[in-house]
Amino acid sequence: MKKAIVLALLVCAAAIGSARAADAKDNWEKSCQKCHGPDGKGDTKMGKKLGIKDYTDAKVQADFKDDEALKAVKEGLKDKDGKVLMKAAEGYSDDEIKALVTYVRGFKK
Repeated sequence: MKKAIVLALLVCAAAIGSARAADAKDNWEKSCQKCHGPDGKGDTKMGKKLGIKDYTDAKVQADFKDDEALKAVKEGLKDKDGKVLMKAAEGYSDDEIKALVTYVRGFKK
C-alpha cells in the first residue's frame, strides 16, 4: 500500500513537471521567441537589433543569474536612457516566470 502511494505521488509529480515544461515552451513561443528566437540564440531581426545574448552559449549561461532573469521578466528591461528593451511579462504567475527561466537554462549546449 505504501509503495502504491509513493508511486502515485511520483507519477503526479512527473505529470506536473511535464505540464510546467509544456507551459513554459508555450509561453516562450508566445512572448519571447519573437526577439530571442525559438532556440534562444537571439538570431532574429529584433534580437540582432537589440544585441540579445545567445542563451545556447555556456559563457552566457554562466553569467546568467536566475534572480536577475526573474526580475527582468517581471519588470522588463530598459537601457540607461530609459528606453524599453524588453517589456515586462504581464499575466504570468511567479511559477510561470520561474518555469521560463528554467526553460532558458535548457538552451545551454
